[in-house]
Amino acid sequence: MNEIQYDAIVIGSGISGGWAAKELCEQGMKTLVLERGRNIEHLKDYPTWSKNPWEFPHGGRVPKEYIDKNPITSKAAGFGEDTLHFFIEDAIQPYVQKKPFDWIRGYQVGGKSLIWGRACQRWSDYEFKAPSNLGYGEGWPIGYKDIAPWYSHVERFIGVCGNTDGIEAMPDGEFLPPFELNCVERHLQKVLSDKFPGRHLVQGRWAQVTQPQEIHLQQGRGKCQCRNLCMRGCPYGGYFSSVTSTLPWANKTGRLTIRPYSVVHSIIYDEDKGKATGVRVIDAESKEEIIYNSRVIFVNASALNTNLILLNSKSNRFPNGLGNDNGLLGKYIGFHLYRGWANGKINGFEDKYVYGKNPTECIIANYRNLGKLDTDFFGGYTIFSGGYRVRREPETIAGPRLGGSFKDQLSEAGQWYIYMYMQGETLPKETNRIYLSETEKDPFGIPQLVTDVGYDENDEKMIRDFLTESRLMLEAAGCTEIETIDNHQAPGLDIHEMGGVRMGVDPESSLLNKNNQLHSCPNVFVTDGACMTSTGNQSPSLLYMALTARAAAFAAEQIRNKKL
Repeated sequence: MNEIQYDAIVIGSGISGGWAAKELCEQGMKTLVLERGRNIEHLKDYPTWSKNPWEFPHGGRVPKEYIDKNPITSKAAGFGEDTLHFFIEDAIQPYVQKKPFDWIRGYQVGGKSLIWGRACQRWSDYEFKAPSNLGYGEGWPIGYKDIAPWYSHVERFIGVCGNTDGIEAMPDGEFLPPFELNCVERHLQKVLSDKFPGRHLVQGRWAQVTQPQEIHLQQGRGKCQCRNLCMRGCPYGGYFSSVTSTLPWANKTGRLTIRPYSVVHSIIYDEDKGKATGVRVIDAESKEEIIYNSRVIFVNASALNTNLILLNSKSNRFPNGLGNDNGLLGKYIGFHLYRGWANGKINGFEDKYVYGKNPTECIIANYRNLGKLDTDFFGGYTIFSGGYRVRREPETIAGPRLGGSFKDQLSEAGQWYIYMYMQGETLPKETNRIYLSETEKDPFGIPQLVTDVGYDENDEKMIRDFLTESRLMLEAAGCTEIETIDNHQAPGLDIHEMGGVRMGVDPESSLLNKNNQLHSCPNVFVTDGACMTSTGNQSPSLLYMALTARAAAFAAEQIRNKKL
């Protein structure tokens, strides 16, 4: 069944797909967004946004029966009885784990932008240059100066709070006012400044609207209410998602069509025309096969699904997957290290408390291997940190454990603590790969993905360094009862999978050029995590959005000049 022609097709409606739709529609292009999951509308489809804990059948906890049926999804950060409707059930898309890999997915209009962590740090030039300069990876075809104006373009639109800190390793952006540090966080900030030269603790740079600007009001978004219930869906539009921001904005142009329940089977390549001409879709409800045609295609299905679609897009010209002339499609998969965690008790500050629930975390910018190798491992790590206060424990209350006085004392705040956890760079390796199963199919008859991704000795050295350094920092802050833990979680739970369709200068060692076009099929663009040449240490979503806006502007210009 052949459908009407579009100027552009965007596969995926999440963080990067939403940005592709917005930019392409604004450039005058009639755009179709294909989403394999259900439709989500702002406000209407946030069923738990206003519920109190006692209104959930299980008090916010997920029943064991559900967890037993979904052992992968139920591990995800933020997963609970109040958010499970935005995560898939494992059986919807099975995959083969040659090595343990926990693949977390959210299939609905808006994708994982509804449940993302929202941290928004810019990369510095260090991250773009280090892999080639230090010899542990492919060189990026772009640098910080190429992407900096697009960072600004994105930040102003989505709303990013933060402080101008002047840190070279984490460049400043276009910020709304930050959330204040609490008393313990200010103490830790001073300790690091005094005792650890070159280490900077700053307010979180987060996609939260703390002071709405005109552009946010035009989107219908308001100020963050400090509920810290973001992953339920925010009725105020206080955090950025495709559902609250980019997709409604694109829709206002009159050029957007969103088609939910559209499982992309493959991209169609026309050998006579020497380009991709459309997308083959399986309707998730009717199982009908439909072909949509367009002049350009943006693949933003989230990194692993983008690889899967391209690998499954086979033709006489590309028998091993679209654009895969060099055999590297699906290889050099990266992710972020989240295995290291530290926590310590800190005395004092009992007369201080906080108001509201801060939805951001403090950031300790990377201080390792900045421009030169100063450790026994490659790469660096961001640290997320914060000071928090627990409920008072009954054991700390003298006297009988009953009566009004006991209850009053239980309502008082208890001990202060400081936590730290790492977000570490991993090295791109050809042996970290994904590929299509030759025997196993998913419910739609599409080959299942095989994940063959694991840790290496560089990862282990970095984790050990974080555990050592976090203990030293907590000790310097005056913490006691310090715990440092390697949780040994499998890759994937970071939900920052990257690579497989990496950018580069040389078509022999990369699949995309500096404009995110497939070298050998230039009307196909990849701007989600799959395009990443290396992982850096900063949260990657802001870079995906900036790369997407940049590529969409380029694609529109090429079409206007009749080069695509």
